[in-house]
Amino acid sequence: MAQLESALADAMSTIEGAVGVALVDYTSGMALATLGDKQALDLNVAAAGNTDVVRAKMRTMEMLELQGAIEDMLITLTSQYHIIRPVTGKSGAGLFLYLVLDRKRANLALARLRLSRLEADLEV
Repeated sequence: MAQLESALADAMSTIEGAVGVALVDYTSGMALATLGDKQALDLNVAAAGNTDVVRAKMRTMEMLELQGAIEDMLITLTSQYHIIRPVTGKSGAGLFLYLVLDRKRANLALARLRLSRLEADLEV
């Protein structure tokens, strides 16, 4: 658990504009760990809601018989970016990282790159 907390703290400190980050189980919709500004948004509610987004995309890919895996999903709001990145390691099956960025302060390309590196190094 310490490695997970360290990874989330690393995301918050190294990704410019990060408002919050969570590791979410998309089978249950439960956030396993969260870190961020609780005044800006409730990461537990966001985790549960975005679980539906992940499930819907996976169902659609299955119905269309699309090959490959989801690298990440981006939701753009007027003031925020929300990035959903499924965890690909064996120990991360059924999990995704959820990152919320302040759109005015964030560099989207750099945030996606750093989140992909965090996901690759994550041990759950």
